[in-house]
This record gives sequence, structure tokens and C-alpha cells, in this order.
Amino acid sequence: MFSIKMRSSLGGKNGNGGKHISGAERIVQECDVEKTVLSLLERARSHQRGKADFINVKIQEISEEQAARTKLLSVYSHKSATKDEGRLFARKELVRIGVTPKAVEKAFLALESLSDSMRGAMILDSVTGERLDVFGERGVRCSNMDVALSNNYEEKLSALGLSGEHVREALVLASKVASCKGSVAELCWSDDPDYVTGYVASPKFGYCRISVMKELGDFIGGRVFFVAPGTNVESYIDYLQNKVVLVEV
Repeated sequence: MFSIKMRSSLGGKNGNGGKHISGAERIVQECDVEKTVLSLLERARSHQRGKADFINVKIQEISEEQAARTKLLSVYSHKSATKDEGRLFARKELVRIGVTPKAVEKAFLALESLSDSMRGAMILDSVTGERLDVFGERGVRCSNMDVALSNNYEEKLSALGLSGEHVREALVLASKVASCKGSVAELCWSDDPDYVTGYVASPKFGYCRISVMKELGDFIGGRVFFVAPGTNVESYIDYLQNKVVLVEV
């Protein structure tokens, strides 16, 4: 199998600095490498956040036998009419999962204070709300994951009435994060200006899709991983960034 990763930006120099446009990855069989690369290139050049002038594509062969396997999170939904309503529900859901109100409020304050979108996620202690990573507004990038069988996954999403790249990628990422030792919950809303849906996810209850979590046209998004007290943060980050995980339906 082959891991294909794309990241793109606008402005800056040689991909450093500038505005983050898009990032995506796939793990595919050799016969699907070319069409997957073309699809990711098209995505980078026709994204809602702008037309990238720097695109980096990395292709690497990986061993399927060495990949970890995890189950796709169960999915449930909450319909919200406004950003405030959606974020209020997310706060309550995080507390129901087991994150303290103090940690929840610190997470929302951190995300709502962002001056630009994060490429990765903040890691917060689920009790104190203390930030445990040292990556600033770049955050920790969860990587090296995809579905084990794409056709089965598409059928599953269709049966749930879901479609599109946003939910496809978010559900895979959330499933990998939930499988990591120490994970308590995740909070996210997208940086795509035309996509207002966000989610809360957890190993305990699954993936909760919240229909409105931000204003239409807002270019700023972010993500928080809440971890249990005493979690080995170095090992946690290593798993998220480097361990190949295939999600099974």
C-alpha cells in the first residue's frame, strides 16, 4: 500500500509561511496511486480557501501488515440552528463524556482566540484544561490513517445519509484519535468557509456531528484533543503522527 499526503498554501516562500489552503491524505493500493494524486492536486487548486501556489505531495510505500486496525466510531447527530446553539451543545456533550467544565471552557477560549486556522490540534488535559503540547498555532497533526476498504466505507456513510470529503476524513481521523491510549474526547470545527458543521467525538459515545458550529464564511477552524491526566504525551503524539492505522467498518 502507499501513503499519499498533500499540503498546500498560498504566499510565503517555498511552502513556509503564507496562508494554509488544504491538507489531505490517503492510503491506497498501488493501482490507485495516480488517480489519487490527481484528485488531491485538483483539491489544492480549487479549494474554498483559495488557489494554492505551493503544493507538496509525498508518496511513500507502507506495510499493510504493520498497520494497526481500529473500528469506525458510531455516529450520532445534533441539529443546531446557530453557532451559539451548536457550541452550547458541544460544551454539554463534552461534560457528559467526562471533560471538566473548566477544561471545556479553556478549550473554547483557545479555539475562539485563534487568529488563523490550525493545521493540527491542541492537546489539553481533560481535567485541568492545561495545554500539554508545545506546537503553538501549528498544533499536533494526526496523520497516517485511512479506511481499510473504501467501498465499504462509502456504503456505510451513504446508509447514514452522509456524503462528502469533510465527514469522510473527519470520521476516520476521529476514529484513530479515539483508539489512542489516553484519549477522552475531541472537539473540532472546520476552517473551510462554506462548511459550518463541527463535531465532538469520544471513545465512550462515538462521533457526534453538530450541524452548525460556526458562521458561514468564517475561515478559522481548529481542533482539541482532550487526554486523561497522566497520559504520556510524547507517546500520544508519536501514535497520532506516525502510527499507520486502518479504520474498519
